[in-house]
Amino acid sequence: MKRSLLSIAILTALPHVAFAQDNDATDSSVEDIEKVEVVGQRSPFGATKTNTPIVDLARTISIETADDFTLKGALNLAQTATYMAGVNGENFGFATRGDWVSSRGLSIPRYRDSIQELFGSYNSTRAEVYTMEQVELLKGPASVLYGQGSPGGIMNYVSKTPKLDRDSEVVLSYGTFDRTQVNVDLNTALTEDGQWLGRVVGIYRDSDTQVDYVEDNTKVLMPSVSFMPSDNTTLTLIGLFQDTESDTGSQFIPVEGTLLPLADGSYLPDFDVYAGEPGFNKFDTESNQVTLLGEHTFNDTTSLAFTALWREGEADYHQAWTTFTGGTRYLNAFVGAPVAPTDTYVPRSFYQADNTFNQHAFDVRIVKFFTTGKLEHEILAGVQYQNVDTDANNSYYYGGGALQGDFSYILDLANPVYTGAPDQSVFDAIYYDAPEQTVKDTGLYLSDQISMGNWRFTLGLRHDSVDNDSGTSVQEDSQTSYSAGALYRLDNGFSMYASYAESFETVVGLTASGEQLKPEEGRQYETGIKYEMSSVPGFVTVAYYDIEVSNLPNPNSLPAEASQQQGVATITGLELEGRVELGNVSAQFAASLMDAEDPNGFALSSQPDSNASLWLNWTPEMLEGFRVGAGVRYVGSTVSENGTIRYETPSYTLGDLMLGYEVSPQLDLQLNVRNLADKEYLTSCLFRGDCFPGVRRTVNASLSYRF
Repeated sequence: MKRSLLSIAILTALPHVAFAQDNDATDSSVEDIEKVEVVGQRSPFGATKTNTPIVDLARTISIETADDFTLKGALNLAQTATYMAGVNGENFGFATRGDWVSSRGLSIPRYRDSIQELFGSYNSTRAEVYTMEQVELLKGPASVLYGQGSPGGIMNYVSKTPKLDRDSEVVLSYGTFDRTQVNVDLNTALTEDGQWLGRVVGIYRDSDTQVDYVEDNTKVLMPSVSFMPSDNTTLTLIGLFQDTESDTGSQFIPVEGTLLPLADGSYLPDFDVYAGEPGFNKFDTESNQVTLLGEHTFNDTTSLAFTALWREGEADYHQAWTTFTGGTRYLNAFVGAPVAPTDTYVPRSFYQADNTFNQHAFDVRIVKFFTTGKLEHEILAGVQYQNVDTDANNSYYYGGGALQGDFSYILDLANPVYTGAPDQSVFDAIYYDAPEQTVKDTGLYLSDQISMGNWRFTLGLRHDSVDNDSGTSVQEDSQTSYSAGALYRLDNGFSMYASYAESFETVVGLTASGEQLKPEEGRQYETGIKYEMSSVPGFVTVAYYDIEVSNLPNPNSLPAEASQQQGVATITGLELEGRVELGNVSAQFAASLMDAEDPNGFALSSQPDSNASLWLNWTPEMLEGFRVGAGVRYVGSTVSENGTIRYETPSYTLGDLMLGYEVSPQLDLQLNVRNLADKEYLTSCLFRGDCFPGVRRTVNASLSYRF
């Protein structure tokens, strides 16, 4: 199955490659073809922090522009990643608390304008795609540019900023589950000389969801102003203020009745059953941030860019959920007598938390071009600093008293009748006021992009100093990370490359002997082929990677040993990704295979072993103003196991559709349908005993007015 999946994706790409090669002699001027722009715009505030074309990078990067994810009908950040190779945008199914994106088998951090935006758990608002120009995913270790982070890569989104050539617009949309949203994007010159530009992005949404009682309401205001005193200098100040009132989409439904049948062979009638408690559950979040972006060109060879950020967030989080595996059968055995009539009854845990975070950060870098003999150098040198305070206080009433013989709060998932929540005095009595934690990270980095004829070489290093103050102890770490790459560009559009990259992530704590734990370390070898088409706009990448992760933080990481930071997790994979434009038809295709194991030889939990996708856009000449888009997404099976329990969640395939009509240059209509067949599926099930239902069919109609 894995080989056939990749073969299909390769065959999908080959006709386009052949077409480009057969038409090398056409009259079209190669200079008139936008080659790199077909996969996005480079930016000093993007994932690579430079304007280096993708074709010259000995790495893999996937980009979705605002036009891309608007055409595909992406309603949140996770959905912008569902057409990328080796990337999973729905690790934990339908969700409202956050966007659980993973790359190459590992969860990855999120950045905005090259500064990390999220720290800790459930303490801030969810990022809204309408505030973004594009979403970028730099795959593999990135510590040379970003300091501590995941070996899987990083996701970076570029904010909308004032533009002279950008129209204003108002977008009204309505969709499934009474999703009503108004988007406003006002862009204008503030002075006649064009030195001051302004932009205001606003979002208002009132929405139910596929889970009863769970809403997804938000208000966003993102004003920005740019000052350009000369052609060489731009300063942009961005404010972002968001208030979201919601509940948690994840209901943690037990394996019994979803992936596995109940004792009588039946399944739950509704996988999206609400296991929370109306009137108690909530996930209300607020965040405020101010970002300053700066660019200055000193001369033809030297430029400076910087990002400075202040951000704060808070979350008021209450949830009731099932106690996972066993349900009533476990309780019957525990108390020695029946406590409920059927196996669809489950005890529930109740949780309250008030979480906050506060962040100050900046990243300043200089780019310098110079020549030494036959070598052309592009030096990137920078310093990055961030100070993050997080606070997480909670009350956790595990089992809702059922394990102590109080069955007042058990719930029938087949026919829920809600019981009310425990009295607030119960939570007050078990309230844990956790100490505030502070993390300070300072990094100095240097990289050199070297050109010599058709060769491109990249060398990079970075040194980080990280201080962790947990409120009860202080830990200091330092780490030097390296990267290197080589790429050779053939004259026929093909490029071959190989690269090496490292990552690290601080692990707070002590070993059994009292020594400080070492940072978790990752390293990646990657090799691949890139093909930049010449007769038509198009680009294809095939990449093979080998990742090892060591110094893992989990205790008892090896069987029969009371040990920490032993063993190595291994991840290998093959990815294909590309785009091509053929007249009025454009295609985006992707496929991947992955083999990932933890130090025990078990599969990495909740990570699909393969994925594939194809998206087509068509603007028929005979129907002026119309456009049609269609896509198919395949996600492979996932496994979660611990040596005693093993759950395998089946693969699934989903279809998407888009219909659009431009009534006039000002007025545009679009209809998007995701999960066209309304397929019911599970994205993953964990060995702890819970499963995550996927996103059901969503139909969304939008009306855009540009002026």
